[in-house]
Amino acid sequence: MTLYFKYMLLLFKAQMQYRASFLLLVLGQCLTPFTVFAGLYFMFERFGDMKGWSFYEVLLCFAVTHMAFSITECFARGFDMFSSLVVSGDFDRLLVRPRGTIIQVLGSKFEFSRVGRLLLGIVVLVWTIMNLDLTWTPLKIMALVLMEASGVIIFASIFILCASFSFWTVQGLEIANILTDGGREMTQYPLSIYHRRIQQFFTFVIPFGCANYLPLQYILGREASPMYAFLPLAGVLFLAPCLLIWQIGVRRYRSTGS
Repeated sequence: MTLYFKYMLLLFKAQMQYRASFLLLVLGQCLTPFTVFAGLYFMFERFGDMKGWSFYEVLLCFAVTHMAFSITECFARGFDMFSSLVVSGDFDRLLVRPRGTIIQVLGSKFEFSRVGRLLLGIVVLVWTIMNLDLTWTPLKIMALVLMEASGVIIFASIFILCASFSFWTVQGLEIANILTDGGREMTQYPLSIYHRRIQQFFTFVIPFGCANYLPLQYILGREASPMYAFLPLAGVLFLAPCLLIWQIGVRRYRSTGS
């Protein structure tokens, strides 16, 4: 991890060389989800609720999803841009270095401007908690922390999985955005508003439901079982097969010769 933090420090200093540009990027990243938030606000002002979910209950789901996605984009962006390393042949250099490929790919790209999106998520989360009439227990606080951590792990796992496809396809697959951007858009609302098949996909195939929707029900008092507070741990289980596919891809890698 020392190498990872050194990569982070170097790229942070590089991006801060143009501070005005960096601050404008941060502002732009903050405004992007703000338009979604504004749309959400006006929709609830018009219709009142969403299949029994109040504005602040949906907003809690929204904040957790956007915070997890922004943290992942900030620190795991290297996998999202991995196909360019394969196309250019630069992945060959990583293979001859005495360090693991995962750490090196993680450290190849950081998007610190995503902190703007994260700041908006934090503000929305604090505002939501202040307006929700909830009794916070240590278990509920732990569930909220696990929701955030699990969301980051699942989004990072999807980045790793999509990057692994590049070993066989060389080029990155745009369809992979269905799982990242699409997953973010779907899970910023409670899964119960979608068709049952979609709920099953985002619970048993990609466990966003375990990381977000199900523990959210425990925090809001819709489910009494404490087991719901531990369901975000399913995110760790999703990471394991993604890392396995990555390792298989590394062993089968053939350089493009670029």
